[in-house]
Amino acid sequence: MKVTVDGTTIAQSDKTIVVEGNNYFPPDSIVDKDKIFTSSDTQYTCPWKGKCDFYNIVLPNGKEIPDGAWSYPEPKEAAKNIAGYIAFYKNKVTIAA
Repeated sequence: MKVTVDGTTIAQSDKTIVVEGNNYFPPDSIVDKDKIFTSSDTQYTCPWKGKCDFYNIVLPNGKEIPDGAWSYPEPKEAAKNIAGYIAFYKNKVTIAA
C-alpha cells in the first residue's frame, strides 16, 4: 500500500493492518515522519481502541492537510496490534495498492 498527496509519497508498506476498513501503516513506513507530521489539537477517544492522536500533514511545498492522519500510540488491549501505526483519511490523501 502507498499513500500519496499531489505526487508526494507519504507512506509505503506491504505490512499494513486493516481495521474498520482503514489501512494502518507501520511507523517506519512513513517518509520523513518528523518533517511531514505536525500535532493536531483534534481530540477523540474510541470506545474500543482508546485515545487517538491526530496529525496534520505538511508537504515539502508547504501545503498543509489538517487532520490528515491519526494513530493510537497507547491503545486499549483490543487494539494493541495497531499501537503506533498510522492511518490516513481516504478523502484527504490517495491510498493505492
